[in-house]
Amino acid sequence: MALKRIATLTLAASLLVLGCQATNHTTTSAANQTHGETSFSLADLYQDGYFNTASVPATRWLEDGSGYTTLEQSKRGQGKSIVRYHPETGQRTVLVSAQQLTPRSQTEALTIADYQWSSDASKLLIFTNTKRSWRTHTLGDYWVLDRASNELFKLGGNAPASSLQFAKFDPQGERVAYVQQNNMYVQSLHSKQISQLTFDGGPHTINGTFDWVNEEEFGLRDGFRWSPDGQHIAYWQVDTTDVPLFTMIDNVSELYPTLTQFPYPKVGETNSALRVGVLPASGGDTTWVQLPGDPRQHYIVRMDWAGNSDSLLIQHMNRAQNTLNVFLADRASGTTERLIQEKSNAWVEQVDDVRFFRNGQSFTWQSERSGYRHLYRYDADASGNKLTALTQGNHDVVQLLEIVADDAGNGYAYYIASPESPLQRYLFRVHLSGNSAPERLTPASWEGTNGYQIAKDGRYAIHTYSRMGVPPQTRMVSLPNHQVLQSIELNGELQERLAQRVTNTTEFFQVEAQDGLVLDGYVMKPKNFDASKKYPLIMFVYGEPWGQTVADRWLGHLWLWHEYMTQLGFVVASVDNRGTRSPRGQAWRHSIYKQLGIVTVRDQADALKGMLSRWSWLDGDRVGIWGHSGGGSQTLNALFRYPQLFHVGIASAPVPDLRLYDTIYQERYSGLLPADAASYEATSAITHAKNLQGELLLIHGTGDDNVHYQGSERLQDELIRHQKQFRFMAYPNRSHSITEGEGTSLHFRTLMAEFFLEKLSP
Repeated sequence: MALKRIATLTLAASLLVLGCQATNHTTTSAANQTHGETSFSLADLYQDGYFNTASVPATRWLEDGSGYTTLEQSKRGQGKSIVRYHPETGQRTVLVSAQQLTPRSQTEALTIADYQWSSDASKLLIFTNTKRSWRTHTLGDYWVLDRASNELFKLGGNAPASSLQFAKFDPQGERVAYVQQNNMYVQSLHSKQISQLTFDGGPHTINGTFDWVNEEEFGLRDGFRWSPDGQHIAYWQVDTTDVPLFTMIDNVSELYPTLTQFPYPKVGETNSALRVGVLPASGGDTTWVQLPGDPRQHYIVRMDWAGNSDSLLIQHMNRAQNTLNVFLADRASGTTERLIQEKSNAWVEQVDDVRFFRNGQSFTWQSERSGYRHLYRYDADASGNKLTALTQGNHDVVQLLEIVADDAGNGYAYYIASPESPLQRYLFRVHLSGNSAPERLTPASWEGTNGYQIAKDGRYAIHTYSRMGVPPQTRMVSLPNHQVLQSIELNGELQERLAQRVTNTTEFFQVEAQDGLVLDGYVMKPKNFDASKKYPLIMFVYGEPWGQTVADRWLGHLWLWHEYMTQLGFVVASVDNRGTRSPRGQAWRHSIYKQLGIVTVRDQADALKGMLSRWSWLDGDRVGIWGHSGGGSQTLNALFRYPQLFHVGIASAPVPDLRLYDTIYQERYSGLLPADAASYEATSAITHAKNLQGELLLIHGTGDDNVHYQGSERLQDELIRHQKQFRFMAYPNRSHSITEGEGTSLHFRTLMAEFFLEKLSP
């Protein structure tokens, strides 16, 4: 099973140009290993799609719960049709054929990137011909199909191709609003007349959508909302004046380098100013909502109509992100009234899934005020305390999925939680009265991770189940009894391939940090594991507040790459340090406030010590660690702060200097400048680069608009200053994921495999 040793690279190559030579082996490249040495190659995984998961196409429940719709390849040839399935009988009905979605001027049907129904399903909106705006494909063309007349027409009149964003029907299905070039428009579906609503959109004024940092960190993309009666539109306006521009250079696409610039506020720099306004859907003046404080020192993180057409519910957060105020704003006057305030000594989080009921008199809320994230009901007409706890206990509500209630508010809230284990996810429901205990609906036999797409009437759900080593299985179930009605996609072919090719044993374990805190981990042992032998260890880390690596769910290609490494003779392990996005309560998450890179990596070091003490078959002299993005940052900190423990590391797309990242994310977890300057210095990996003793492979995409290539260049400069040897690979014009371009993923993972093979030698 052992591979031929990879020839040692020359010193010059080891400094900066590994990318030119690292995969220049015809017989020893990890990408081309024969199945005699491993049961699959990296080309199988990253080039040929041998282990691809069969995904379920975009599904939409019809409003009346009579069925769900999905995309299927047309049986008559090119294009996809939209098909409805009955939830109980599975009866299949083609609602919209590919032929109906073929414009008269074209011979091929529209390629459907996304679609939405009007409220009565009489019309269909198709999103196609998409391209990126910032990090996601939000630009494109929109077409409307009138199912009664079979008319198919393109929105926007003579608008340039792929220039529209976020088109959506009004509640009555008579008009569509959209954003084009930072202005908002409404188009009548009857007359086709287009009305421009805003006129000040331009390079620094953005109406109805967002700048880079609000899109990335708060998930804000679609920036406008129709009122329930269709008479008004509420929208965000973003002013990027004075926000510093970041410049990326493209040395590949043209004969001479080309530049891309966009507003990107790094820690301590000027933020965009956001405000919310309401204007008539027929056009007219905007009434601006009156919110307190300097708009550049606050964030408007969520906005929606408050269950009626007269008021808005707005979540307003200070720049330090330790206070969240929830305001009710009057549509006509713009005046506001504070309903809820959440405060913390670290940070607070916005609530993404507010649901209104009782004609807007009540809504669901989530809060960590008890020390855990729980579900509450807010009653506007209550006297005294207007918040009623619906869930309680030493566990977190992970996600609110749906509420099903009558006009009086009698009904249930359906949510995801896992009170017994933070590694799993289950469906619960609780009565909106708060007078009864929650009821778990996921049967005990579905141990692992469960997700649900629930019909509006709560009678059915599309249920997706997975666990470690088990790919997603999607079924139709009835609620609340969870009876399986249909199998939608069970990934049977992939399960057969996994059974044939996977050889490792994956086990969950727990280990204590030095203060006694219990940390969760998993370990993957090679085939024919022999406890009398010594195995090199690869630890995979993320470690920051936006990820959980240790979970009982399908981990996809990441898990399979680790499987590949076990077949080469490595043990692979991952441990979630404190502060990760695990449903273990506020104290767990907030313990790393202003301590990123210190406490986070101390936990990783403690975990490693515990593993070495417990398992004699781990070779403490051959320990590697790797991670991407925040995991890349933690990898650097592990190598620099604990060089006696971690000997080899691969850091891809890291943030070596926390002061280089954006305001919203980094200030949330690390504090504000200049007050916390000393903390930024202490927690940034670059400060400790002089301590490098082991082997480092640094990887970054030059087109990374999220974690900038700039950071890795600064780290290189610091390592060179201290005469520290390292290897470096730059992927030209690749973004943060390092996936764009033919062969990129295969090259990237092969590079990593060969580096570990060379430096840790199983």
